[in-house]
Amino acid sequence: MSDMIDEKARASAWFRELRNQIVASFERLEDAFGGDEPAGRFEVSETTRQSDDGSDAGGGLMSVMRGGRVFEKVGVNISTVYGTLGARAQAAMAARKGLAGMAEDPRFWASGISLVAHMQNPHSPAVHMNTRMFWTPHGWWFGGGSDLNPCIEYAEDTAHFHAVQKEHCDKHGSALYPRLKEWADEYFYIPHRKRARGVGGIFLDDHNTGDWEADFSLIQDVGRAFLPAFVPLTEKRMAQPWGEAEKDRQLVHRGLYAEYNLVYDRGTKFGLETGHDANAVLMSLPPMAKWV
Repeated sequence: MSDMIDEKARASAWFRELRNQIVASFERLEDAFGGDEPAGRFEVSETTRQSDDGSDAGGGLMSVMRGGRVFEKVGVNISTVYGTLGARAQAAMAARKGLAGMAEDPRFWASGISLVAHMQNPHSPAVHMNTRMFWTPHGWWFGGGSDLNPCIEYAEDTAHFHAVQKEHCDKHGSALYPRLKEWADEYFYIPHRKRARGVGGIFLDDHNTGDWEADFSLIQDVGRAFLPAFVPLTEKRMAQPWGEAEKDRQLVHRGLYAEYNLVYDRGTKFGLETGHDANAVLMSLPPMAKWV
């Protein structure tokens, strides 16, 4: 297995480009929604990571908007991290991928973008998206997807979100979208609540067909699908009237999101176990939630 220096650089650059597109789009939404309050803006901070011996182990950018006109809290994070996996992470990786030799050479490199948006208006759906590339000397793969999390579901919104995902997946074969949709339905399920956390989307992991260019093209289209799938829904719902009952429903629904991300989400577990900035890892948690 080569070090894939060029491929890593291209993947990392793409995740940064996608981040820039999303941040600009979300700030335009803030500008478009009038009001007495100032339009929301992202606060950007660098994140850093150190190895156990104190050496550089990568980092990224954490971009968070709080208290906007449209977004109550939204985070768009990118990171490129590297180093050696600890024993627990080695075991988890070997179990998932069946990779031989992790204990002998536990080096890794990972880069990706992660986004979670919690909205002011309860009629406007929350959303999650992430895409990533992972490399070890024993194998590489892509993963990620996006899923919609409305507390008040509108069938036409769900249909639009899925239709855009399907359009982008169909570029890579008609069999792909049904498989990734089913995978998302299984992955974003909360066993202890016996329900899904939202209305699904697409999800893939451990994706390696042996053709890096084709797989990278797919993960780019997963990212490209996000804005056209999500932004029109926000534009439609951000000015819809709402009251205390709808807000209460939103806060209760957010509890599901918090439970899932803290108990089941692989990205949360991996980020914390590999020593990444805890604030960046837990950026996905809602600003307020409620349990009844």
